[in-house]
Amino acid sequence: MSTNRIRAAFLLGACLLLAATTARAQNNYVGSDLYRTYCSSCHGPNAKGDGPLADSLRVRPPDLTLIGKRMGGFSADKVRKIIDGRAPVKGHGGADMPVWGDAFKSSRDGYSEDAVKARIEALAEHLADIQDKSAK
Repeated sequence: MSTNRIRAAFLLGACLLLAATTARAQNNYVGSDLYRTYCSSCHGPNAKGDGPLADSLRVRPPDLTLIGKRMGGFSADKVRKIIDGRAPVKGHGGADMPVWGDAFKSSRDGYSEDAVKARIEALAEHLADIQDKSAK
């Protein structure tokens, strides 16, 4: 094998490794950790709308374990849009909740739109997992 081929193979391997590492880093968010950090102060540790700041808000935060019941089924797409907050969602009330899309984009982890989407996706998956299955 020629030196140029070895270099090309090495360079290709390094690029693939870098791409895989970057993709994994962007999707390595744990929804429950993000929830605890960004949501629990208002929505509570069990997402029941009873966080330590809930009583000081103009409108009490909703019980997030009942999203599916309120929506007539859990819509991950609508939940992602509500969390993001950069585009108004019909029927979602006012602007009491922070615009997490902007906050995540400005955070210490970088300004990547892919990282914002990965965080929001992790949060939406967590909320889907904690839905009250008995609530119909």
